[in-house]
Amino acid sequence: MQHVPSFQVVEGQLQGARQVPSPNFNARPTDQEIQLLVIHNISLPPSQFGGGYIEQFFQNQMDWSQHPYFQTIQGLQVSAHLLILRTGEVLQFVNFADRAWHAGRSSYLAQPECNDYSIGIELEGSDDLPFETAQYQSLVQVVHSLQQAYPSIQQHIAGHSDIAPGRKTDPGPYFDWQYFREQLSQLKASTSQEKLINQ
Repeated sequence: MQHVPSFQVVEGQLQGARQVPSPNFNARPTDQEIQLLVIHNISLPPSQFGGGYIEQFFQNQMDWSQHPYFQTIQGLQVSAHLLILRTGEVLQFVNFADRAWHAGRSSYLAQPECNDYSIGIELEGSDDLPFETAQYQSLVQVVHSLQQAYPSIQQHIAGHSDIAPGRKTDPGPYFDWQYFREQLSQLKASTSQEKLINQ
């Protein structure tokens, strides 16, 4: 994999990500541990990339007249903790300590309301197009950093379709789970090896 910026979680902020605060968040339940990562895809308008519309949407700054599709989502208040653009750039909208509004009605391992205990990562993409290599590179680095900061999510990474089956389809058939997991395992192995060498 090519070199991508290194990330580190400090007080709920992802160092290395561009900070774009969203008003769409609230407090997690008291003493709620972060236990799950949820991977999504989003594009506005659908299957069209660029334009900054996702940022505007998550910040409640959309001009709903810009495209007919926008009128179908007018008034929705949505956010995710992170967005990974097609270029691989990572944006953070909500502090990890807070509850982003990404999962909706959902359940994981029989535990409902995934927003309460998960981190939501949106990939700029759609169900009908492949994702970019740069996005996988950034996602692997980000997930590795999150797993170091929040050990309970080591084995708990799901797609939106896994936690809201029948209601949601993302990240979709073009998200290569095998490639993502292989790259993540390789990064973990190389990091462990570096630690042993430096001891």
